[in-house]
Amino acid sequence: MVTSTIDGKGTKSLSEIISSGGDTSDVQLKAFLCNNLGNRTLLVKTPMYEFFRISEVANERGEHGDLVSQRKLQMPHAIALARYILKGLISAAIEYNINDQGPIMKARKRLQAMIGKQPYLALQPIVANLRTAGRNGSNLRAQQIETADREGVGIRIWLGQKDILWVVDGQHRRKAMQLVIEFLESLRVEQKYPPKKLSLFQHHRDERAVPQDELAVWMECYELSRTECTVTVDVHLGLDIIEERQLFHDLNNLSKKIEKSLALEFDSSNAVNSFIKEELIDRRLLKVSVGDKFVWEEDDGSLSRKELVAINAHLFLNKTNITSATPTVVEPRLPVARRFWEAITQIPHFGEDQARINTVAAQPVVLKAIAKLTYDFAFGRQADSDLLDKLLDGITDFDFRHDNPIWRYYQLSPEEVKDFGFEGLSSYLPDNSTGNRDVGNYDSNTGWMRFGAKHNDIFPIIGDMIRWKLGLPNRHQ
Repeated sequence: MVTSTIDGKGTKSLSEIISSGGDTSDVQLKAFLCNNLGNRTLLVKTPMYEFFRISEVANERGEHGDLVSQRKLQMPHAIALARYILKGLISAAIEYNINDQGPIMKARKRLQAMIGKQPYLALQPIVANLRTAGRNGSNLRAQQIETADREGVGIRIWLGQKDILWVVDGQHRRKAMQLVIEFLESLRVEQKYPPKKLSLFQHHRDERAVPQDELAVWMECYELSRTECTVTVDVHLGLDIIEERQLFHDLNNLSKKIEKSLALEFDSSNAVNSFIKEELIDRRLLKVSVGDKFVWEEDDGSLSRKELVAINAHLFLNKTNITSATPTVVEPRLPVARRFWEAITQIPHFGEDQARINTVAAQPVVLKAIAKLTYDFAFGRQADSDLLDKLLDGITDFDFRHDNPIWRYYQLSPEEVKDFGFEGLSSYLPDNSTGNRDVGNYDSNTGWMRFGAKHNDIFPIIGDMIRWKLGLPNRHQ
């Protein structure tokens, strides 16, 4: 038997030394020993790059082909998170070099302006299961260490190649980290930005080559992902598949979601959201309600933040949400957006008490229609400054009263169409035989025209009516 002296205190077999000391590929992690509702867990802090390397997602297939303990990965969500992480890494690069006022700092701030700035960035802890740890960590190799925290027990654990952190809650964050790492490694090797459709960073240059000062910043971000920027992981020990599923369910179903408007109120990261806050709310151009629901009889002339975001998404981006809004896209369009809202506020009764009772322009679907027209004539394929002027000057005199028969066009008889002078309108509108043409309901008792809830079907039709009345180009021709 091969033996070896251990510090002069005795001998052990070589196999004992190997089994007790692990192998050269073992990973050491520092952790706090915690107790979560009677279950022993570990709170681990590790660099982002290292976490990605030693983890996997617990969504392998079961014996019947069903997912073990995860939902299906949604790539758009992962990409949005990856851009968030990239934004955080650039912010960290600025913070760690705050005293550097040289050319690289200019590049850092230039990249930050392009990707977007926000007051604070952080990733929530990830929840994982160390299946090989045994119940309550009975199979783990660990050593207690001294910590500054008198209430917590600090330990060092060793993970081998078979010891994987199986992500139970956080698969999209882990995928986002992978996308960021691949993006930064691609820049390091090729020194070129990926094609725009595939890139996490929209550089808005004709050339894909990365300028040297920007490359230096990206390499700082790469270094930070491997060192200073850490991930907090709540590690459960030795759970089986049933327990993983239960944990996933509880983490994702026992929390209450906040109202959309409140979430948007707290978000300062998006360029369109910043415009809403700084230009529309802080300047008191509009009144904004706290909640998302309205009672018409109690209307004070306000719009919800959720509605404002949807309207501005059409105005700035020609989209139904503001997810893709970046400063480089939004900032050149701010003057048009200001003109749009200044014109809207000039519509009679808009923003006043009982606004929804007195004008259909207070209904968000009508504002979406005008916003879409503004986008078309300012930024779209029909961009024309004269047409934009004609639109924004014309809507202040447009008849947005509830009893305007144009809103009920699809319910009018041929004789009524002729009597109201709407003969030419049919060429502007979609054919009544296809698609949803139920734009809403006119109540003759109250005199209110309430447009329907299917805004994406309705606002293009309202836009066509406005085009026809103001003599703007027909979108169908």
